[in-house]
Amino acid sequence: MTTTTLIHRGERPAVRIECALSHAVERVWAALTVPAESARWFPSTLTVEPRVGGTVTFAGDPNTPDSAGTVLEYAAAQHLAFSWGTNELHFDLVAASPETCVLVLTDVLTHENEAARNAAGWDVCLAQLDVHLSGEEADGPHGSSAPSWQQAYDRCVAAGLPSGAPIPGGASRDSGLT
Repeated sequence: MTTTTLIHRGERPAVRIECALSHAVERVWAALTVPAESARWFPSTLTVEPRVGGTVTFAGDPNTPDSAGTVLEYAAAQHLAFSWGTNELHFDLVAASPETCVLVLTDVLTHENEAARNAAGWDVCLAQLDVHLSGEEADGPHGSSAPSWQQAYDRCVAAGLPSGAPIPGGASRDSGLT
């Protein structure tokens, strides 16, 4: 079960996604921080230098050039935060039992109109994460096994999340922006 809300972190808007997973914290942490695992569900392969101030590299996303960010917060198997372009991503893991956990993903946005776009992307990514963690073949959010981003986007807009931000690789679906 996934719950998505628009919140604010300081003066910036953020999408907060809470996702219950049938996997232990340690297993989910590996999927977040091991490059070969992140490639199965994240938009790009993540390489994380495990310390505050460390580098995070993003490689292989077909819609954006390879880039790097900075580790903002790090507590092994609990919390990871890093910059990604002008946004910040915060991943928190909370054990619900020895075999289950809750992942809270907070995407701190640059502009509120990015909420529906990013939430839809995370919906697709987290679906692929669950497939990967279950031991099935997941080929990432851009792969053929991924759910439809457009359908997720339409649900987010219908739920009232702000929309209109440009879509990487194309024009905005509802504003005419490029």
